[in-house]
Amino acid sequence: MGIGPSAKETSMHLFKDPLLDVLSKDPDIGFQGVIIIGTPQSNEMKHLVGQRTATWLEAMATDGVVLSTDGWGNSDIDFANTLEEIGCRGISVIGLKFIGKQAKFVVENDYTKYVLDFNKSQAGIETEVVGENTITFYDAVKALAFIKLKMRKDNQKLK
Repeated sequence: MGIGPSAKETSMHLFKDPLLDVLSKDPDIGFQGVIIIGTPQSNEMKHLVGQRTATWLEAMATDGVVLSTDGWGNSDIDFANTLEEIGCRGISVIGLKFIGKQAKFVVENDYTKYVLDFNKSQAGIETEVVGENTITFYDAVKALAFIKLKMRKDNQKLK
């Protein structure tokens, strides 16, 4: 869905994204790739995006997903729905999102509680400081640890 909540990333950040770097280099996971999905206008299409993404991941026999979003408000509908569609198919899923001061989703479900906030500003708002609104190496390592723990917990439930 997205890497950061604004266009304040540097081109270096886009070419060397910390999340992709950390996930692709970890020897414990079989990194499959990146799926980029849009944010449609209509609610019907928002739900279709989540369903198709989850079906694609299921067909790839994916065990775990780190889903990130670059928006809030109306984009929460897509994000929460996609988290739920993935999770309902038995795929472990966590999220990354700039939450900050707003600290609440427009819509919530059982899967939105597994979303990590990557806000860096003291005020909890999107700033005009380059790199303050984006995922860092630390966020990526935290996401990797969180998805590994979630996958382990979910696998224990299945046994």
